Amino acid sequence: MKNSSIQVENLTVNYDCTPVLWGLNFEIPTGQLVGIIGPNGAGKSTLLKTLLGLITPITGSIDFMGKTLKDFSGLVAYVPQRESVDWDFPISVIELVIMGCYAQLGLFKQPGKAEKKKALALLERVEMQNFADRQIDQLSGGQQQRVFFARSLMQEAQVYFLDEPFSGIDKKTEDILFRLLQELKNEGKSIFVVHHDLTNIQKYFDWVVMLNMSLIAVGEVKTVFNEKNLQKTFGKGFAILEEVAKLSQKKNEGIAP
Repeated sequence: MKNSSIQVENLTVNYDCTPVLWGLNFEIPTGQLVGIIGPNGAGKSTLLKTLLGLITPITGSIDFMGKTLKDFSGLVAYVPQRESVDWDFPISVIELVIMGCYAQLGLFKQPGKAEKKKALALLERVEMQNFADRQIDQLSGGQQQRVFFARSLMQEAQVYFLDEPFSGIDKKTEDILFRLLQELKNEGKSIFVVHHDLTNIQKYFDWVVMLNMSLIAVGEVKTVFNEKNLQKTFGKGFAILEEVAKLSQKKNEGIAP
């Protein structure tokens, strides 16, 4: 594929000799908003961490725009699950966002006025500029997610990885994040999002990776996000998910019981 953002070949990952991901092969074009979906334990977060180099696979290769992660690492940003972050760490909102530029500055250069100005501008984009001096443990879950997203924007990456960014957040935060993800895509960035809510896959994403330890399907949402592939991905649990999706849709339309 010409102009691919990421190419994965024969990727297999084990935990304690137990396979978590098995023989994955896929390629995604640049400038796409990609959803990664599958049941609990399917390996979604493991895939993200492996692509980031946080987990070493037992087989396989990963290329970013024709380069290895080592050569491309400065152009990759990561927003982890909120539950994995120590929000009690004593740091202010502005300090957390500025941390996103440390890799660009290098070991011996300290952030200055220019970096602070940039961080404040990014906080304004996520509508958190009035909280710049607030400690992060004083924020709501949605506000924390917005601040961490601003930190990722500070990195000026080409590829963004987000692990369940829409989980447990308020509607305002959801709308802000979705708008910013669309803006990144329009700038030619590639975004990979682990996602669990099947009701908005078609709204949010251009491409989808469907996982259940092995690769079930990958491609444009309009092509591969169908009942056949959902059955293969979620198995018997798909019927329950389908009912939940219907109830959620009715609730959004104001007609739920």
